[in-house]
Amino acid sequence: MLSEKQMDRYADVLLWGLKTARKDRFKKGDIVAVRFNLPAVRLAEILQAKLLRNGLNPIVRLLVTPTMEHNFYALSTTRQLTFIPPGEKNLVARLNGSIMVYAPDSLTHLHDIDPRKIARTVRSQKNLRDLLNAREVRGTYSWTLCMFPTPALATHAGLSVEEYARQITKACFLNRTSPLSEWQKIFQNAQFIKKWLNSMNVRHYHVESENIDLEITPGDKRNWVGISGRNIPSFEIFVSPDWRGTRGVFYADQPSFRSGNYVKGVRLEFENGRAVKISARTGQDFLRKQLSMDSGANRLGEFSLTDKRFSKINRFMANTLFDENYGGKYGNCHIALGASYSNAYAGDAGKLNAQRKKKLGFNESALHWDLVNTKKKRVTAHLRSGKALTIYENGRFLY
Repeated sequence: MLSEKQMDRYADVLLWGLKTARKDRFKKGDIVAVRFNLPAVRLAEILQAKLLRNGLNPIVRLLVTPTMEHNFYALSTTRQLTFIPPGEKNLVARLNGSIMVYAPDSLTHLHDIDPRKIARTVRSQKNLRDLLNAREVRGTYSWTLCMFPTPALATHAGLSVEEYARQITKACFLNRTSPLSEWQKIFQNAQFIKKWLNSMNVRHYHVESENIDLEITPGDKRNWVGISGRNIPSFEIFVSPDWRGTRGVFYADQPSFRSGNYVKGVRLEFENGRAVKISARTGQDFLRKQLSMDSGANRLGEFSLTDKRFSKINRFMANTLFDENYGGKYGNCHIALGASYSNAYAGDAGKLNAQRKKKLGFNESALHWDLVNTKKKRVTAHLRSGKALTIYENGRFLY
């Protein structure tokens, strides 16, 4: 699937992403977690060796198998669902980096599990995520993740394993002599686009396509961010808007796998910032339960655009990491329901406490679910001066 040389390049790109995403430089003795599914064990071995050569302390953790994960949700009591292992909080408080290598043997093994049980576990771990977020803001922690080709992913994407691996190779530039040079070019180009977007004084954005008519309010003290090393691959540029200004209709033509459930044809209608009409052609009951997980689950946490000139991804990949970065003919626009990102704050993120977040309209939730539209669209920025400027059309930023 991936050759030894390609995996070595993949590991180099992941380390570039981890270092690029962190404000402070890594130093000798820093702790980096490497989490992986069993099919990706060889890539994890290469990562461990590179981290050791860099003087870092890798903590290597094999993720549970599909059978183990199903057992956990099927057999656990409420206390077991919310159990946090001894030492986990201490590790999170000292962790300096995290690399996740996602290589699932199954995507649908949790289809018969009550989504409320999964949500209970997710909510119980929010304090740990908040602790990592705070460390990331201070510059002492960063993370990145990637995907490794497996038969399960390929089957649900409608591809052969070889075709699936070729999409990963192409998207991450593993077929180039110097993948890092390609990533550095994209990183630099994205800086110009973000600077351009952030120079505008925008009242609201209007997204228009055949099935979308959506207004999004960026809110005060916001920056467009993205292509930061946090995901490999990542070509999206996004903002965490003021959720209270969201109104209109969004439609996701890309299917989505989440917690063992397949959801397709999601249509959301927003009023006063909340999704008040929620439907899907497939997986509607699961969708509605997810969006009732907590008070922020039916509100907007992210608005994102991908330029097709950056992304080589042109197939559905049955995984959000790749699908939210789809390039294809028209790029993609996606929203995320649930949690917002603090790094979109245009100020000292260390001062962005819960009270300040609430005042500015940054959304809080245990959920973060990206829903993707890949169809032809136009995005117009309506400026506070009264002017309107098209910023994105036919899959390209008009910078």
